[in-house]
Amino acid sequence: MTAVLALAACTQQTPAGASPSAAASAAAKRGAGGDLKILYWQAPTILNRHQATGTKDADASRLITEPLASFGKDGLPVANGLAAEIPTAANGGVSADFTTVTWKLRTGVKWSDGTPFTADDVVATFTYQCDEKSAASTIDRCEGVKSVTAKDANTAVVTYKEPQPFYYQWGVGDAGTILQKAQYANCLGAKAKDCAADQKPIGTGPYKVREFKAGDVVTYDLNENFRDPNKPFFKSVTFKGGGDATSAARAAFQTGDVDYAWNLQVEATVLKPMAQQSSTATLTTVYGSSVERILLNFADPNAAGDARGEPTTKHPFFNGPDGLTVRKALAQATDRVTVAKQLYGDGLTGKPGCNIITGVPDYESTATTSFCSTFDPVAAGKLLDDAGWKLGSDNIRAKGGVKLKILYQTTVNAVRQATQAIMKTNWEKAGFSVELKSVPAATFFTNTSPDGANHFWSDVEMFTNNSDPDPTSYLNGWTTKQIAQKSNNWQTGNYNRYSDTTFDGLIDQLRAETDPAKRATIIKQANDNLILNVVIIPIVTRTQVTSGISKTVKGNVPTGWDSEMYNIQDWYK
Repeated sequence: MTAVLALAACTQQTPAGASPSAAASAAAKRGAGGDLKILYWQAPTILNRHQATGTKDADASRLITEPLASFGKDGLPVANGLAAEIPTAANGGVSADFTTVTWKLRTGVKWSDGTPFTADDVVATFTYQCDEKSAASTIDRCEGVKSVTAKDANTAVVTYKEPQPFYYQWGVGDAGTILQKAQYANCLGAKAKDCAADQKPIGTGPYKVREFKAGDVVTYDLNENFRDPNKPFFKSVTFKGGGDATSAARAAFQTGDVDYAWNLQVEATVLKPMAQQSSTATLTTVYGSSVERILLNFADPNAAGDARGEPTTKHPFFNGPDGLTVRKALAQATDRVTVAKQLYGDGLTGKPGCNIITGVPDYESTATTSFCSTFDPVAAGKLLDDAGWKLGSDNIRAKGGVKLKILYQTTVNAVRQATQAIMKTNWEKAGFSVELKSVPAATFFTNTSPDGANHFWSDVEMFTNNSDPDPTSYLNGWTTKQIAQKSNNWQTGNYNRYSDTTFDGLIDQLRAETDPAKRATIIKQANDNLILNVVIIPIVTRTQVTSGISKTVKGNVPTGWDSEMYNIQDWYK
C-alpha cells in the first residue's frame, strides 16, 4: 500500500459522473424498483456521520450525505461523490510540495431541498468538523489541515500545514461526508451536540429521509434532485435495525425477507451451511483493516463522581508501576487461535491477528508475532506471581489490597459472548476474576451512554473498527490529544486514555514524513507500541464486509476501505 499514493498520482481514475458499477446499471431507471430492504442488527441512532460513533450510524447516513470521493475496493479514491475528478499530481490537483489539494466539484448538483450545492458547503463542513468545540467523532481527519477554502463556487482547496503524503485525508471516504451549510449554520461549536439536523440531514446523496425512529428504523425516499437522472433504481429504502446477527442471517439466507443483511458476526458452524444452502442470498466477504480487539483502560472506571474514567485518574492495576506486567499477563492468557477457529471459521470471516494495522502488507509488522503467539495462562500466572500478585483463597490474585477483578464489556452478540467465555476461562486460570457484561449495540456505540464504548466505564472492552487505506488518522486516535473524556463529550478516539510521549512523537513523525518506505517503518513502530505495551489486544483480523446480499440485487461492488453503502446509488434488480 506504500504504492497507493503513487498509484493515485498517476493512475487514470474513474471518470467524472461514473462509479464502479455504472456500466452494469446503465439500463436501470430511477424509481423503477420498489423498496430496498436493508437490515442492520445494530440500529442507527444518529444520521450525521461527524457525530456518529458506530458503523451503523455512519452507514445509515451515507445514503443521504456524500464525501468528495470514496475509497474503492483497491483502496484508491473513486469519483462517485461530489468531486468531478480525483485530484492528482499528474492533473495538477495536488501541488508539488504535497500541501495543497484542489478539488473540482461537480456542477449543477443540488441538495435534496432543491438548493444548489457549492464549495461554500465544503468550507462550512470543515468549519463544523474541525472545531474542537463541535466534538466531532471525525476530528482526527482535521489533524494537520490548515484550511479549506472556496476558490470559486465549483472549486474547493484543502491546504495542509506540512507536506501531506496522504493528501486524501480530508473529505474522502467514510469520514468525509459534506454537510449543508444552511442547515448546520446554527449547529457550530458547542451547539453541535444538540442539533436537530442530525436526525434528518439534508443531503446530496441518492436518498432523503422520510422518517427516522432512532434505535429502530430509517425510511428513505429517492432524492428527486439527485444528480444522475437514472438513479437510484429503488424508489425507497427501509433501513431496519435491531435483532441479532443470527436472525439477520436467517432473514437473508433462509426467509429472503431482506435484500441486504449487514455484519453477520455469526459462529462459522452456523453461518457457513446457512449460506451454502441458501437460494435467496449470497455471503459476501472482503478483508480490509477490521480487527476485533480488546481495549485496556488506563483510567479508573470506578472513580467517584465526575472523575469516573477521566484521564486524571489511574487504573488500579493496568496503570502504575506494575501496569505493564499485568497487561502482559492478560495478553499472554488470551487465546486468539481458538476464537478464530471455532467462531470465525479459520478464515471464513476472520483469522488470528497480532496487529492493529492490517490489510496493507507493507504496513504489517512482524515484530509482534512472537509476543502474540505465546498463549500460556500458566506462564501468565507466574509472571504475576513473580511481581508479587499472589493468589488468594478465592483464586483471585491481589497485591497491596488491590484484586485483579476485571469487568469485561462488549455488545450483545453470540460470537462476542462466546469470545468472552473463552477469555474468561483462560484469564481466570492466570488469577484474574472476570465479570462479563453485554450491552445492546445501539447503546454501546454511542457517546451518550455510561454503558457505551466511548465512556469505557469498565476495565476492558471489545469491538471491531477499521482504518483508511493510510492509517495516519486512525493511529492518531491513540494520541494524548485524542483522549475521550467529559470535556469533549467522549467523542474522540482514544477510549483507552493512553498517553505516551513516544507514541505521540511517532505520529508527529508520520505526519511529516513523505518517503513511503520511511512511513511504513514508522507505521509499524506505532503499531508495535500499541501491541507490545498492551494498550490493545488484537484477537481476530475480520472480514471488513461480511454481509448477506440478495441474489437479485446487482451493482454492489464491496470495498474494504469505505462504507458498505458507498455505491448504493448503483444498486438495482
